[in-house]
Order: sequence, then C-alpha cells, then structure tokens
Amino acid sequence: MRRVFSSLLTLLFTGSLLVSGLALWWLHAPLTLQTQPGSSVLDLEIEPRMSAKGVAAATVASGAKTQASWLYLWFRLSGESRQIRAGSYEISAGTTPRQLLRMLVRGEEALKSVTLPEGWTFNQVMSALQTAEQLRADTQGLTGEAVMALIGKPGVHPEGRFFPDTYTYAKGSSDLAVLKRAARAMDKRLDDAWALRQPGTPLKSPEDALILASIIEKETGKPSDRATISGVFTNRLRIRMLLQTDPTVIYGMGAQFDGNLRRSDLRTDTPYNTYTRGGLPPTPIAMPGRAALLAAVQPAKTDALYFVSRGDGSSQFSATLDEHNRAVNQYIRGR
Repeated sequence: MRRVFSSLLTLLFTGSLLVSGLALWWLHAPLTLQTQPGSSVLDLEIEPRMSAKGVAAATVASGAKTQASWLYLWFRLSGESRQIRAGSYEISAGTTPRQLLRMLVRGEEALKSVTLPEGWTFNQVMSALQTAEQLRADTQGLTGEAVMALIGKPGVHPEGRFFPDTYTYAKGSSDLAVLKRAARAMDKRLDDAWALRQPGTPLKSPEDALILASIIEKETGKPSDRATISGVFTNRLRIRMLLQTDPTVIYGMGAQFDGNLRRSDLRTDTPYNTYTRGGLPPTPIAMPGRAALLAAVQPAKTDALYFVSRGDGSSQFSATLDEHNRAVNQYIRGR
C-alpha cells in the first residue's frame, strides 16, 4: 500500500508539474490570430460592465484561436478580472494571453489620429473629421451653430475656435469629443497669449486677438515675417487705416471664390471686406496656431504700413505708399 500511495503521489506531482508547465507555456505563447484580409490585427470591442467570461468570449469571437474557457480561467486566477477596462483594442501578431490581459487592464486602447493644420477653416475641419478613420461622425449634416451648441458653446461662431494640432482618439469615438478637446485647447492658448499682450495694444479683447491672429496665419508665408506682418496690421489699426487684406475678402466670398481675386471683388462690400470696411472683420477667418496668437499680441516694432509677397514665401515691407508701389512693380508686375 505504501508503494502504491507513493506512486500515486509521484503521478499527481508529475501531473501537476505537467499542467503547470503547459499553463506557463500557454500564457507566454503568442495567440494565433484569424485576421481579415489585408489586416494584421484583430479588433476587440469591450463593452462597459462586460464580465470576464464575456471578455474571453469576445476575444475568441474576434478571431483569437484559443479556448474562451482558458482565457476566462486566466483572467480569474490573475486576480485582475475586475480591472479590465472597456474600450476598443487591437490584438497584434505576437500578443500572448499574459500581454493581452495587461493591455486590457491598463486600458491600452487602439488609438487613431486626425491632424487639423494651422490656417484651416471650420468647413475643412468638419470635412476632415467626417472622413477620419473610425471616428463616429455625430456632426454629419449639422450646422455650425448646432455643433457649437453641442460642445457647450451656444451662440459662438465656429470659425477659428479650434486649436490646430494632431488629436488622438479611440476607435469608434465621436467627432464631438475631438471638437471639445480642440475648443478647450484654443481657449487655453488664447488666454495664455492674451496674458502676454503688449501694453498699448489696439486690440480690445481676446476675441480681437483671435481674429487678428487668424489673418496673420493666412498672410504669413515665412515664419520669420509673422511678427512684422502683425506689426503692419497693428499700425493700421492704431491710425484707423483700412487693413486691406485679401484673405478676409476671399473668406467673405465663400463658395463664389474661384481662385482668382479680381478688382471687382475688392470693391464688393461684405462684412469681411477689409478694403471697404474699417477695423477687424466680425469673426476669425481660420484657425491660428500658437505662433500666430503670440504674434497678434506681441507685434514687432516697425514703421511699415504695407507689405507684398516676394514670391518665395517672404514679404517685402514698406513704410510709405511710394515704397510699396515700387515693391509691387518689382515683385508682382515684374514677375
């Protein structure tokens, strides 16, 4: 009997070692993935309050070739099954069950990104968001006024209200969430810039700074000219001289602009025609970046009242109309 009992203990010990070894091997072995054609990853959606058993089943249903019961047992034995976070995940080749659980517990969601460049208009922003990869287009078909109300800014004109940057988001997120982040970022950047404004600026409010910054953004071809361009517009505002900036006219024309700005367009009055109306236009005309915001409130000290493009991105600045006309003849008519 003693010999039989000893043999049984040996078998149990050997069996335990074998099971432990297999479990250890399984935990560190890459999962076999059955991916869609053209993809190297599996998309895994974990819903809020999903049980550990449901997570295991969802993982297998997404294309992981393993037993859901094994995953569920691993989740429970780890002691971390209640810490699994809801979200959109990507299971890539080489992911082991151990790495999978760590990813789900840390909430390492699969992130996508969308870039909103400086100088874009609200319409361009909305078009980019509605075509962004796996971003839910909840604003589809809404007016700018409706969009602003949904992000908590009712009655605010949408132009220029979003900070240009690259924004990451989880797959399946709403475009409204991206817009809220971009709006908060612009509010902060604008507040920071306004706090750094020069004494004696003709700008009366952060709103004025945002409008001027949007014009500077559209007028600047070479970054080193940005502060001087701001200086020109600041000088004109101080002496109540018309700003006479083409980008505002183009913005006011909307869909009527065909790429060619004519003299008749400069004479056609709109709220945004700074050739016919004094002061700043009623709203921003595009999204200014941080550099343009700072330039608006910290213009370069200059005597210049005019500038013209040299054709290489830089600008030629002039203090008098005669100098400006000579520059126009050289860089525009001569070209």
